[in-house]
Amino acid sequence: MSKNIKEMIADIEGEVLLTRGFIGKDQLSAKVMAAMATVPRDKFVPPELQALAFSNGPLMIGHGQTISQPYIVALMTDLLELTKESTVLEIGTGSGYQTAVLSLLAKKVYSVELISALAEAAKERLQNLNFTNIETHIGNGYEGWLEHAPYDAIIVTAAAAYIPPALTEQLKSGGKMVIPVGLPNMYQELLLITKDQQNTITTRSILGVAFVPLVQQAPMDA
Repeated sequence: MSKNIKEMIADIEGEVLLTRGFIGKDQLSAKVMAAMATVPRDKFVPPELQALAFSNGPLMIGHGQTISQPYIVALMTDLLELTKESTVLEIGTGSGYQTAVLSLLAKKVYSVELISALAEAAKERLQNLNFTNIETHIGNGYEGWLEHAPYDAIIVTAAAAYIPPALTEQLKSGGKMVIPVGLPNMYQELLLITKDQQNTITTRSILGVAFVPLVQQAPMDA
């Protein structure tokens, strides 16, 4: 393990301890931390930002979008409690970094990205890095990806103005969804949504977060 990766893992562990009163645990699962140590984060950021790739903060990836800080990627992944049999829907492919982490822990990852330039670049990047259990789709994340539903887990990597009904509908009974909810420049909270075997939805607030907004229409210059 390189020095940069060791420092990133140490930063994640430190953040977990700082927020344990909110997240309800002192450490994240070993398999999630192993995935974080495996995916080459520097391959998912612009060349001019590669020196900052392993720092514990978000980075701009173009088109007004970001790659989330490592701690948040690890936490959101951990909350899903994935198994090797899980099918996952990711809303917001971005650079493909979170997608790659998920792919190491699940059977299949379906990822939706609204901005075509990001979606196409992420697809090529993931293929070049040999992440093979991923399918990508250009579309409106609020609508999910009905074709492959229901999903064992859903993860949303941008802040939705509300919990999209399509996503809760596409979540399998017994499934979990992690989604940041809130308006830009206002309070946002990371929510863990669980659908039980009777399809009853429960929602738990994890902690306050700051994400770029989940939009329904791509910018004109995308």
